Amino acid sequence: MQPDRSEELRRLLRERILVLDGAMGTMIQQLRLGEADFRGPASCGLAGHAHDLRGDNDLLALTRPDAIAAIHDAYLAAGADIVETNTFNATRIAQADYGLQARVREINRAAAAIAREAADRWTTRTPAQPRFVAGAIGPTSRTASISPDVNDPGARNVTFDELEAAYREAADALIDGGADLLLVETVFDTLNAKAALSAIDAAFEARGQRLPLIVSGTITDASGRTLSGQTPTAFWYSVRHARPLAVGLNCALGAALMRPYLEEIARVAADTFVSCYPNAGLPNPMSDTGYDEAPEETGRMAGEFARSGFVNIVGGCCGTTPDHVRAIAEAVRGVPPRRVEEDAVAEAA
Repeated sequence: MQPDRSEELRRLLRERILVLDGAMGTMIQQLRLGEADFRGPASCGLAGHAHDLRGDNDLLALTRPDAIAAIHDAYLAAGADIVETNTFNATRIAQADYGLQARVREINRAAAAIAREAADRWTTRTPAQPRFVAGAIGPTSRTASISPDVNDPGARNVTFDELEAAYREAADALIDGGADLLLVETVFDTLNAKAALSAIDAAFEARGQRLPLIVSGTITDASGRTLSGQTPTAFWYSVRHARPLAVGLNCALGAALMRPYLEEIARVAADTFVSCYPNAGLPNPMSDTGYDEAPEETGRMAGEFARSGFVNIVGGCCGTTPDHVRAIAEAVRGVPPRRVEEDAVAEAA
């Protein structure tokens, strides 16, 4: 387990806006990897695995760690302060699609170690800009609040206890691998997030130490609500009991469409730092990245969010690349971070 860097993070967040990395999946897709890459060398033990594995990006932490390390390096070189582990789908529930439930702990720990090594290497190069590793925990492929059967609203294909156990396994391994903080991201169902937060709290209690935590929701459409029906305000009040370092929004909408919902989060979460990492605009199959927003546009919107006082952490989600992150870092450089109420209270004292 890494030393507690909570105070270091808080200090930096009061001094400047921190930059999160961009999309891992977008970068992996550009590598055009084949089935052999996902199975890896014989030492990975996957040569005779019964399921096709191409597309299981999280597995690359075991089978192509060089590729994942290179992606982390590219984002760190672009100016990222925080890199996410390649573990968005590294839960027992999501890995069941590939028959790899038994490898989940190994995947998470390896992914965290890869990111840790890259972050430490860049911290040594740029000691004035220390780098951090966020253990990424995605929403899984199942939802605790919504029926998978339109003819049976009460049906569920996962229980809270199953989600909690899956999240606990992932969280423990990410911490063991060296994550500085945990990031519960792309929350479309707050009940899933509550299972994750319960699991994380249990992991912290068992170790006698709490790591910083970021919780990031997803507004799915112009209704301004998550898939399970919550507004940004309701989402915040549903997760604030976890005492996150930061709360925010990611994915789904591009930055322009996300703006009013980010503003709402920034207003109601007055005593907490705010994060934002939108997609590179809307999907566009004709684009190299699959999204329509160029780095300059993403950077312009990030700068506008910063100058409006909405954000403390900003980065990119689907469709973003190191060029997008570089543009974001340049756009927010020198812009004062969003103030939180605890800062005003401390100054008054």
